[in-house]
Amino acid sequence: MSEGDTALAERARAGDRAAFEELVRRTARLVYARLFLETGDPHRTEDLVQETLLAAFRSIHRLDNPGGFRSWLLRIAQNTLTDSARRESTRKRTPPPLVVSRSPAAITPVDEVAKDESRQQVLAVLRSLPEEYRMPLTLRYIAGADYETIGIQLGLTNGSLRGLLHRGLKMLRERLPGDFG
Repeated sequence: MSEGDTALAERARAGDRAAFEELVRRTARLVYARLFLETGDPHRTEDLVQETLLAAFRSIHRLDNPGGFRSWLLRIAQNTLTDSARRESTRKRTPPPLVVSRSPAAITPVDEVAKDESRQQVLAVLRSLPEEYRMPLTLRYIAGADYETIGIQLGLTNGSLRGLLHRGLKMLRERLPGDFG
């Protein structure tokens, strides 16, 4: 973590809301990428990111090591995901209402299932990749982060990031079925 992030974490711990907001701006994509790898659902991930950031804001005064802000935040994200999964498993589910669309271009339930299966297949392969490839690929192609942001988030130079992305994409393509696409 850069000195700027450590200083921001110290100020946020002391109650500086603007410092916390800047830390959120710098780390939100990292949290999103980590949670999306686990959930595979962009809407649920967005909700979990919001819960994570709210929990972090409420407990920032208890941050012991400002230099470890990112790892502290990712632990909160993991705990938020675990708590959410527990709540989901205990909640009784009711089937969603059936919505009939008369639009000729409407996506059919079969199309939705196929799209979800493809997404889950890519995520399963992505999860099987070594961490050094998984996070850069997730940040770039799922969270939409640019090279500079990913480099800062993961502490990588532009050249090493490009190499990781290239090798990671190659591994991803090799592990996906030949008819995928």
